Amino acid sequence: MMKVIYQTGYTRCTHVDDYCFSDPLAMTLEERGSAGVMRKAWKYCIAADFEQQKTDPLLFPGKASEELLEKFPPTAIMECEFDQFITEATRLAHRLRRAGRLLEFVVVPGAGHASSLTPELKSNEVFFDSLKTVVNEYVHANNTELTVAINYEFDN
Repeated sequence: MMKVIYQTGYTRCTHVDDYCFSDPLAMTLEERGSAGVMRKAWKYCIAADFEQQKTDPLLFPGKASEELLEKFPPTAIMECEFDQFITEATRLAHRLRRAGRLLEFVVVPGAGHASSLTPELKSNEVFFDSLKTVVNEYVHANNTELTVAINYEFDN
C-alpha cells in the first residue's frame, strides 16, 4: 500500500468550481463519469448547506470576483490532462493569470486523475519533476517559508 503525505504549506485544492453541476453533454468523458459522485460529495460531505454556500468563493475559489482574485497569494496549479477537474482548473488558471496571481499552470500530458499516485507510470515521474521545479523556482528561490514535502510509504 502506498500513502502520499502532504505536509504543511502545500495547499491542495482540486474542486474549484461547481462545474460538476453543469450540463453533462458539455463535459469531457472523464468529467461526465465523475459528475454524479462529485455532486453528492459537494451536497452531502463538503458543504454544510450547499444551496446557501454554492456561490461562496471560500467553497468554490472559481467563483471569486476579479477583485478577490487580485488578492490571492501567488498560485501554481498542477493538473493532469485527462483529469475530471481539468476544465475548472484551466478556467481558474486563466482568471488568475489575468489577475496577475498565476505563477505556473502545469498540465501533465497523458495523465488521468490520481495517476501521480501510481509510481510505475511515466506521468508520475513527470508530475513530481514538475512539482520539484515549481517548489525550487517559486518557494526556495524566493526564500519563503512555504515548504512542500511528499513522502511515499510502501507496505508489502
